[in-house]
Parts: sequence; structure tokens; C-alpha cells
Amino acid sequence: MFELLKTDPSSKARLGKLTTAHGTVDTPVFMSVGTQASVKALDPRELLEMGTQIILGNTYHLNIRPGMEIIRAAGGLHKFMNWNLPILTDSGGFQVFSLAKIRKIKEHGVEFRSHLDGSLLFLGPKEAMEIQRTLGSDIAMVFDECPPHDAPPKEQKLAVERTIRWALECRAQPRADGQKVFGIVQGGSNAALREQCAKALVAMEFDGYAIGGVSVGEPEPEMMKAVELAEPFLPTHKARYAMGLGTPAQMIELIARGVDMFDCVLPTRVARNGTAYTRKGALGIKGGGYKLDFGPIEEGCECYACKNFTRAYLRHLLKANEILGLRMLSVHNTHMYLQVMKDVRAAIANGTFAEFRREFIANFRPSQKVMLQRTAAESR
Repeated sequence: MFELLKTDPSSKARLGKLTTAHGTVDTPVFMSVGTQASVKALDPRELLEMGTQIILGNTYHLNIRPGMEIIRAAGGLHKFMNWNLPILTDSGGFQVFSLAKIRKIKEHGVEFRSHLDGSLLFLGPKEAMEIQRTLGSDIAMVFDECPPHDAPPKEQKLAVERTIRWALECRAQPRADGQKVFGIVQGGSNAALREQCAKALVAMEFDGYAIGGVSVGEPEPEMMKAVELAEPFLPTHKARYAMGLGTPAQMIELIARGVDMFDCVLPTRVARNGTAYTRKGALGIKGGGYKLDFGPIEEGCECYACKNFTRAYLRHLLKANEILGLRMLSVHNTHMYLQVMKDVRAAIANGTFAEFRREFIANFRPSQKVMLQRTAAESR
């Protein structure tokens, strides 16, 4: 399923290929988030033109709306949303964290109140895997518990124990044809818990491994530490996935720490707030300084937005609340993320990753505003 093609001598960066039922994915890879069977503001044609290889769906949200009866009648998630390339579905475990006010953790899963109508529903290992089997995703994630980063040690320990137990239950469930399953390592920034969780999951022989419990409001150094604590215990011949991350600079730093896969709501989320990502950092396109700026969002960018529209025009659209403005920023940001990953793969292949990493990090300056938006966006 995962073929390791090359490693970087200056870091833990890896070049690989991930084979799924709906195609091969080149890694490192950024996966656009399509929570409700759609990447916000973008259509499948645009995603394909940008070079999107794989997208995400959300088990919890899709189960509530449109529901598995409709997905089943449509012939699975791929047919329902007209996406013929790979799909990864998360298990709903992140909602254990993000919907803390409307859920109750029990021994065999989590009892939720629907965020739509307040109706009672239960999601556990068996239910999460059954939903993902119906969705027919290429990669299904185990159901885990994701506690807050500042949870007391006892709570972190209990979450790891539940995560391990639930992973074993997930492992025993039937799968869709060709469906792979990834385990999720929890444990916060506790070295012993990360090691315990990783070793237990590796012993279960999953098809790949995710590092969870990151990007949940913790400071960036703690996020990096959590990945560093888990990575040494993950097998080199399996893909590694850091869930819910991050800015372009964060992804490059985590690639250097041995991570292969990323997903994040940031590109489209900040676009809807008028922010564009470039290799020099984040730009608030609504700012008055762009009123008479007739250059592209980013010089040299080959995305549709940059080749056809100016900052001045996009600012006008955003100020006028025209949908085209947020769509074009979504196009640019998603293209930028995908292009950075393409350039990273080329740098690893050419043996120039160290130089690429050094130059990118030196030039990239995310604004505090965008960082705060990231935290808010990925906590729900």
C-alpha cells in the first residue's frame, strides 16, 4: 500500500507512493477537507485542475446529513459527490473533542446530541466503521478519543486506554472492498503515553498511522513535540499522517520530522475571511493598501485566480460580498498548498530539501490574525 521511494539525508523527510482502490497518491501530500462531501467553494473540476490527489470526508457530519440511506442509494460517497480519486474519511473521533458540550463519553463510544436538531445519537468503534464502510472511502480512520491538549494527566491516560481499546474493536470490523484502515496515536505531549499508544497500535498492524491530538489549541512547539514523540515508534514502511495541520511552514517542518500526509481547513476557511496565502506569508486582501494594486495575489503563481484577476479586483469583490471573491481566494490558497507539496516532493527527489526548507521558512511570515483563525477553525 505504501512504498518508500527516498529519504532525505538532512532530515526525516520521505518521498513515497500510497496505493489505494481509487488510485495512487504521491507523498508528501496535502488533502483538501470536504467535510460534507464538498471542498468549500470549489468544484471537482477545479480540484482536479489544481492537481488534487485525495480529499477528506467526515463520518459524523455525513451520517447526520444526508444520512447513510441516501449515500447507500447513491452507490457510495465517490458516486454521490462525483469524485473518482481517493477519499479518506475521519471517524468522528475529533468531534469527541470539538463537540464536548453536547457529548458524553461512555465505555463503548460517545453519546452525542446532534448539532442540527438535538436528537440523540451514539458513535463508537462499530458504528464509525460501519458508516465508513457504507461511505466506501479508500482510507478509513479508527474511532479514537481526542482530549484537549491541557487535559489533566489522568484524563490523557484514560483517553489513550480508550483509544487503544477502540482501535482493537475497529480492527475487527468488516471493511468495504479495498478499504484501508489507519490507527490514530494519542497521548498529548506525554512521551510515555505517546510511546504506549504508538506501540499498541503498531502491534495491531494497521495500514497506516495518524498522529492525533495536535492542532487542538496547543502552542506550536507543543504540536511539534507531540509529533516528535510519536514518530520514532511508527514503522517506516507505513504512511504517517498528522491530522488537522497546518500552515505551509508547519507542514514543511513536519515533513522534516517524518510526516507524509496532512489535511487542513485553513486554505478555504481563511479565504472566506479575505486572507490569501503566499510563499511570503498571509495577505489580508481586504486591506486598503490593495485598492489600486493591479498585480496578482502572488507573482509567478499559475492558479486561475492569479492568471486572471488582480488584487484590486478581488478586494472589490470581497468588500462587495460577491461570492466570486471568496471562491478565487479559495482557488489560490488550495493551489498554493498543493504546489508547495509538489515542490517539496521534487526537492526530496533532487536531494535539495534542506535548502528548500531553509529558504521557505526564512521567507514565510504568517500573521498573528491568521494563526488565531487557524486555531478557531480547527477546533470545530
